[in-house]
Amino acid sequence: MPLLNQVRGGNIVTVHPAGAHMTTISQSAVPADVKAAPKAKARNAALDRARTFLTLVVLLHHAVIPYTHFGHTDPKSWIGFDMIVLATDSFFMAMFFFLSGLFVWTGLARKGPLNYLRDRLLRLGLPFAICAFTLIPMAYYAIALRQTPDLSFTAFWWKTITVGPWPSGPLWFLWVLFAFDLVASVFYSLSSRLLDPINRLSLRGRDRPAQFFAVLLAVTAVFYIPGRIHFGAGSWFEFGPFSVQHGRVLLYATYFFFGAGIGAQNLDRGLLSADSRLARSSWGWASIALVPYCLMWALIYVKREILGNPERLPAWYEGTYGLFFATFSVAIMFVILAYFLRFKQSGLSILDPMQPDAYGIFLVHYPIALWLQYWMLDFDIPAIAKALVAFVFTVLLSWATSMLLRKIPGATHVL
Repeated sequence: MPLLNQVRGGNIVTVHPAGAHMTTISQSAVPADVKAAPKAKARNAALDRARTFLTLVVLLHHAVIPYTHFGHTDPKSWIGFDMIVLATDSFFMAMFFFLSGLFVWTGLARKGPLNYLRDRLLRLGLPFAICAFTLIPMAYYAIALRQTPDLSFTAFWWKTITVGPWPSGPLWFLWVLFAFDLVASVFYSLSSRLLDPINRLSLRGRDRPAQFFAVLLAVTAVFYIPGRIHFGAGSWFEFGPFSVQHGRVLLYATYFFFGAGIGAQNLDRGLLSADSRLARSSWGWASIALVPYCLMWALIYVKREILGNPERLPAWYEGTYGLFFATFSVAIMFVILAYFLRFKQSGLSILDPMQPDAYGIFLVHYPIALWLQYWMLDFDIPAIAKALVAFVFTVLLSWATSMLLRKIPGATHVL
């Protein structure tokens, strides 16, 4: 389907020219009070704002994809949007898994594995099932109409769920996250101290964030690069609405369990404490992130202009690109975390009013974005104008929809 915003889970599908050892820290280095049982705490404003910011990044990503130069599905394009998509695709879903993992271990400790999984099934499984049968077919119907203008939605919906393909759009995140929660529950049942090495690394990361960065990068590189070499960048597992990128599954798992390890206990005393060294060094991490980002662009040039943009790239290329990708992904996450940690106590944020509706916005935005792009497809206006309209109205309409849905009795238990 070469039209509009062709994405699976936020990644461009049809693009034309666009374990490692864990450092163990001595148990004696951890004070006795660090071993206190996890307790429910007030919401962390910095992490809430980071999560809401990432939600807006998802909407921006989907708003500009049709107007990229090398993979555009709209007559208008702008190379600047390729720069945005390369950056966002390289980190935002991994960081979502990291943030989701931060509260897994404490949730398991409070509720127990079975009750925890029941709650996660309600919050993740129910929206996935509802949206897979409703919002996702509505979204992709906008694409189908460009190919078959007289196609009815009923016929398209029935073909989608019976014959396929049945893409999940960005909703793949929900079922993969639940799968990670399930694995985490099994691990917790085996030993609640299983992630203590990561937690101790986080405690030391309060003063030595570079050490945590190095370990996280090493582990993500080891788990990501072989998969990228073997499967390539565009290979997807697909079974009905269940889909995920083959080469990134272990990358996402690494982020998720590192997040779980950090949040296992004393979240506010380690790497992510408001007075940590990380919170005082956002510009330094931004400089580090810029290097692999530029190197990824250099390799893209090599692929297109020297290698001839082959369908299957050599192992040396995939491995090198994978290393730059992993480095940028970790570094840009540190940049975002450092920024929001630094301003945790700076009063109100423009992101705060949106925070309660962020999850709902993520769930409902995709059909809104695709139908806006479908509506503007034949407009003879610049790509920047189209993208701006798509982004602004996707944000506003998704936010309004989420607010209305949350007024339904019982909806706040899910949204």
